[in-house]
Amino acid sequence: MSRLSSSSYTFPLWTLILCSAFLIAPVQGEVLVIGSNLPIVAAPGDDVILPCHLAPTFDVQGLTVEWSKPDLKPDPSDRLSRVEYVHLYRDRQEVPDMKMASYFRRTELFMDDMKHGNISLKILNVSEEDNGRYRCFIPKLQSRVKAAVVELVVDPNVAKTSTMAPLHPRNFPTPDPQDTTPTNGRSRVPVVVAVVTLLLVLTLAGFAAYFSRIFQKLKQKHQKDDETQKQPLQV
Repeated sequence: MSRLSSSSYTFPLWTLILCSAFLIAPVQGEVLVIGSNLPIVAAPGDDVILPCHLAPTFDVQGLTVEWSKPDLKPDPSDRLSRVEYVHLYRDRQEVPDMKMASYFRRTELFMDDMKHGNISLKILNVSEEDNGRYRCFIPKLQSRVKAAVVELVVDPNVAKTSTMAPLHPRNFPTPDPQDTTPTNGRSRVPVVVAVVTLLLVLTLAGFAAYFSRIFQKLKQKHQKDDETQKQPLQV
């Protein structure tokens, strides 16, 4: 009877831990949108590139790509107001009618590199008004990570640089999976740490169940030995 109750308690625990591990573990081969962990620093008048790409390499020419400033919110007093885009790519072309006036004719994507997953945004002649966070987003990407955030800092104390060369996805540094620096605009516990924690809990639960069974057997054996010793000897 004791074996039945022990197994009925241990089975749901192991099942819950295993299911949690599979849910949190990353899917092999899943395409992820990756930005930059570090801010992009430039001087007024510079042409800058906000790096963003997909890994592994994935052709995004047929998908919608949205670049926006997530900290800009619609006017709550105007129900018809909407947040305009810094740059909008749809149906294989730019949609200028929906972009912010201050970025008109100042932004561009690297069209030839989009087939390699490069969705970096180039901004011409930046000013201090361009400071802030920029979000690259692919709404129809079949992935749990469809967006990334890149911060731009325009500092007049920084020496002016020349126009930057296009970035290719093969030249992008791959972020450390254990790096806790916010990449998508919010701090989060890395998936790798969560999976390792679950594996440790799973191992500890196994040891606990194993030693618990040994302890129960030893206890029952001692009880039987005590009862045997207490029985009167038959002459």
